[in-house]
Amino acid sequence: MSINKRIFSCLIVLLLLILICLIGYHQQDYIATMGQIEEGQKKIALTFDDGPHPYYTEQLLDGLKERGAKATFFVTGEHAKLHADVIKRMNEDGHLIGNHTYSHMQLGKTNREEFKEELVQTNEVIKGITGEEVIYVRPPYGSWDKELETELNMFPVLWTIDPLDWCSDNVDAVTRKVLSKAGENDIILMHDYYASTVTAALQIVDELQKEGYEFVTVEEILFD
Repeated sequence: MSINKRIFSCLIVLLLLILICLIGYHQQDYIATMGQIEEGQKKIALTFDDGPHPYYTEQLLDGLKERGAKATFFVTGEHAKLHADVIKRMNEDGHLIGNHTYSHMQLGKTNREEFKEELVQTNEVIKGITGEEVIYVRPPYGSWDKELETELNMFPVLWTIDPLDWCSDNVDAVTRKVLSKAGENDIILMHDYYASTVTAALQIVDELQKEGYEFVTVEEILFD
């Protein structure tokens, strides 16, 4: 083989090696990008009971909007009636609104009919404000009767993480409890009636968004 042919052959081999390296680099970059996309598809749901509060809920809605996060609010009928403007904003911002009875009544052995009436009354209040049917209910303290699902065409939503934010104003402690347990498709229980909860909830959103979580309504967790 002549020197020119040998040099030409070496150049061809070198070019092939460079091409293989480039393909490998872009393939790794593509895999990494796909991994980020898949990671970004992890879903988690923040839910808030007992509101709306005329001040704290507005703060929470502002923070969620800034972060592009959706949540589910299980409101009481009496608070919804008092603060219809907050309910309207929840709906306009794309959050899901559910039923938490009219007066935060816990279902017991002797008050089933009264409990049912409170659910119906709260549905009417919410629909009167938003114009939309209410499908989801968060029964106070988790007490529920499955027969109500068919009687009222409502679906109960419980939770997987409860940081007990209602009995602690320690923002860091509440935040740590959630972050230590959070996983894909979890439903976090909080209460939008406390200043400390608003701060903790927004810290939770910030941290979990960094980990690739998308905050969605419970409907997306339960039925997607």
